[in-house]
Amino acid sequence: MTGTATRYLYLARHGEALPDESGLSEQGRRQAALLGRRLASRPISAVRHGPLPRAAQTARLIAESLPGAPLVASETAGDYVPHFPDREELPPDCADFLLTFLSHSSAEDRRRGPTLARRALEQFTGPVAGDQERHELVVTHNFLVGWLVRDAMEAPKWRWLGLNHGNAALTVIRYTPGRPTTVLVHNDMRHLPTELTWTGFPPDTRL
Repeated sequence: MTGTATRYLYLARHGEALPDESGLSEQGRRQAALLGRRLASRPISAVRHGPLPRAAQTARLIAESLPGAPLVASETAGDYVPHFPDREELPPDCADFLLTFLSHSSAEDRRRGPTLARRALEQFTGPVAGDQERHELVVTHNFLVGWLVRDAMEAPKWRWLGLNHGNAALTVIRYTPGRPTTVLVHNDMRHLPTELTWTGFPPDTRL
């Protein structure tokens, strides 16, 4: 087997979580089931998910509509800060805001996050070996979706900040050999009724 083929990377943020983050709310379970129905016609070969309950439960509910796609828990698909920028990397007009947002991270967060982020790029991005295209779903968290979209757009590393993703929204990135990486859809909520959209966003960013 030689050559490379197109990868379709489907990214979904977990459904709405309970206040204590021990699992999904009733709305979150509905969101996950509806996303599963949306993806049922796609030839998804695997469902990878972060280890936290809200991601794992979302993945299980989606997978009910994807028979034959195994569930695979992955620390790389977890909840972590992918990159901690220095002040010099940031636009002067928003540097203080962004650095304050990240200031509560622990030393362990700062060690672990960028390591996992590098692994995520290695594991989830780029064309795949062989001659058969691959469709993979990663059920994850807001920060990792932003990190992978940023990479697809060849934006600076700090620019994962501000790329927010709604609960159970869908992003699809296509990696085709010899062609630019393409973000086919981002933060798509067409599968959700109005009352289930824009959860996970502060009120001032809901449209």
